[in-house]
Amino acid sequence: IKKKERAFKKKPRIGYLQVDPSSFPGPDQLHPRVLKELAEVISEPLAIIFESSWRTGEVPADWRRANVVPIFKKGKKNDPNKYRPVSLTSIPGKILEKIIKEVVCKHLETNAVIANSQHGFTKNKSCQTNLISFFDRVTSWVDTGNAVDVAYLDLSKAFDKVPHDLLANKLVKCGLDKTTVRWICNWLSERTQRVLTNASSSSWKEVTSGVPQGSVLGPVLFNIFINDLDEGLEGTIIKFADDTKLGGIANTPEDRSRIQNDLDRLERWAETNKMKFNRDKCKILHFGRKNGNQRYRMGDAWLDSSVCEKDLGVLMDNKLNMSQQCDAAAKKANGILACINRGIASRSREVMTTPGILCPILGIAV
Repeated sequence: IKKKERAFKKKPRIGYLQVDPSSFPGPDQLHPRVLKELAEVISEPLAIIFESSWRTGEVPADWRRANVVPIFKKGKKNDPNKYRPVSLTSIPGKILEKIIKEVVCKHLETNAVIANSQHGFTKNKSCQTNLISFFDRVTSWVDTGNAVDVAYLDLSKAFDKVPHDLLANKLVKCGLDKTTVRWICNWLSERTQRVLTNASSSSWKEVTSGVPQGSVLGPVLFNIFINDLDEGLEGTIIKFADDTKLGGIANTPEDRSRIQNDLDRLERWAETNKMKFNRDKCKILHFGRKNGNQRYRMGDAWLDSSVCEKDLGVLMDNKLNMSQQCDAAAKKANGILACINRGIASRSREVMTTPGILCPILGIAV
């Protein structure tokens, strides 16, 4: 703890203040460009504030307020459930979050706290490592003549439902020091937020659960909260944050019973941790020629079987055939070519290969 206090008393590295000047400010309206331009001047006062906040556990009220911006996902735009709530919080608060996050992540890595099944928001892991590691095992089972059943599971509003008291217990259980745990708990408590849309805003409302989506610490805290999801399972489970796949060989009634028992354990975990699986979005894929297409349930609801599911952006069908994914990629590429044909008169190499010309027209980030 004394080492951490000495570190806070030093000026924060300028790298911490290298925030994106184009990002949006939080409710305090302190624009990130101000921090970027005045980094040398304000780093010492910020260091004093940061050290005092961490040592005492007191978090300024402005750092616990958020403007929530709804980001459209897919489906009907007039359905509020089709939007993801992203919190815009104070930029100085995010800088301290980044410092706290480094401490937490170093502890998690040093002590191997996070299970290998987690690939989301984890160093050296990604969507690609998730897909490759899981389906390498599935294809090896299928290639040796086994039937394989995979359950695609979806936790309903997972980030928004995390109970703060249970999260605090798990932070202590994973070995974090009391000072850091106290600061995180105070950072989560007495939070308020309002929704901003079309230049209008709602009234301020208290937030009683969840980790803020759009915050720096939120994803790491969620990984800690969901880390014990694996406990007691016999099948193969893999996660990307809350996106979860559970798979296993399903040759015999005993094999299929083990998969069902694992689903029952996951349902009990959700009840214990005050979470809920969205059973309408939970699907079963059956692989292998001799698959008996066993039906599975979660709680009292039977899960639907599917022939194709979008897995972290990749279309995966029950024949392990990538033709649908290739068709979707070709369709998207043809759409971009059609846009170029309609909007670009010149076909010269200079125009077609210069990102600064085409990318803004096509809406592609450079």
